[in-house]
Amino acid sequence: MVEGAYTPRWIGRLPLAILPLGALAVGNRLPAWAFMWALAFAIYAGLKWESWWRARTQIPHAEAWRSAAYLVAWPGMDAESFLHAGPPVPLPGLLAWIGAVSETLLGVILLWVVARRIPEGQPLVRGWVGMAGLILLLHFGAFKIAALFWQRLGVDARPIMDAPLGSTSLSEFWGRRWNLGFHQVAYNMIFAPLHKRLGVGAAGFLVFVVSGLVHDLVISLPARGGYGLPTTYFVVQGVGAALERSVFGKKLGLRRGLRGWLFTAAFTAGPAFWLFHPPFVLRVILPFMQAIHAL
Repeated sequence: MVEGAYTPRWIGRLPLAILPLGALAVGNRLPAWAFMWALAFAIYAGLKWESWWRARTQIPHAEAWRSAAYLVAWPGMDAESFLHAGPPVPLPGLLAWIGAVSETLLGVILLWVVARRIPEGQPLVRGWVGMAGLILLLHFGAFKIAALFWQRLGVDARPIMDAPLGSTSLSEFWGRRWNLGFHQVAYNMIFAPLHKRLGVGAAGFLVFVVSGLVHDLVISLPARGGYGLPTTYFVVQGVGAALERSVFGKKLGLRRGLRGWLFTAAFTAGPAFWLFHPPFVLRVILPFMQAIHAL
């Protein structure tokens, strides 16, 4: 690509418009769990392409192998960092590898061993344990191993999960520690273009609302139930983030120390059943676990 060449923005956003529509078109023909994965992957692939297309204008001479690796072999969304051949990144230490492998194995154990030992009369518990295993296996385990692999090759690939349990504020949890891939695209597509016009607080709250709507699409639609609960969950997160930034929140110390940690835990974990609601667990997660022989 020639530096300064015109690159139509619509080409970057076209897959994000087309791929989810394709998943929706075939949704009724798929099992609920397959519909969920089809929607999730369609949205992911659309966002992935958009982030790469955007980065092309910032790094016009990126090596072809970096682009190919970013598109097909890296789950993160920070295309500029991945494509930029800057100074060598620090090599990951042995403890980082041990941690990533351990979390992967723990996820496998929860998903394929622990969940099946829970009595069939407690399906929600079975499903929640399975989800915990799946998140550990993918987001904390396999994705971190991928990050360490690329770091070993000198690529600036930051893990998409960064010790979220250590967060002492909701802003830190959602902005710097949990699912940094989605945070990156939300910042680029929503917060950055709107925060000067709407203000930081309103633009940040809008990010939570959009996140809720996306989760409702991927979670509630395949489950055919629980509509609005994921959106409510993220609205609550937005309210909590505004509260901790308020004068009242600052006086209470809701963004630091033990109080901040407890406040963050209460807001993120307390209403989590709205995010992963019973229809989703019963109609999507449990059948998926059966399909992969975890039950």
